[in-house]
Amino acid sequence: MENLVRDKRMALGMTQDELSEMLNVSRQTIISLEKGRYNPSITLAFKISKLFNCTIEDIFIYEEED
Repeated sequence: MENLVRDKRMALGMTQDELSEMLNVSRQTIISLEKGRYNPSITLAFKISKLFNCTIEDIFIYEEED
């Protein structure tokens, strides 16, 4: 799944550390999210969308697997 976490974070001038603290997750989680190596729980996805004031679909782009 692709996502725009890095783009949204940078648009707000936020560091990975700051974002991880706001979401109560590790910096490694943010790094993995931004690189597309980790798909968040639905709870974390909602927290991210609320923080960035947008919908989950605005951040996470779901692509069906073949």
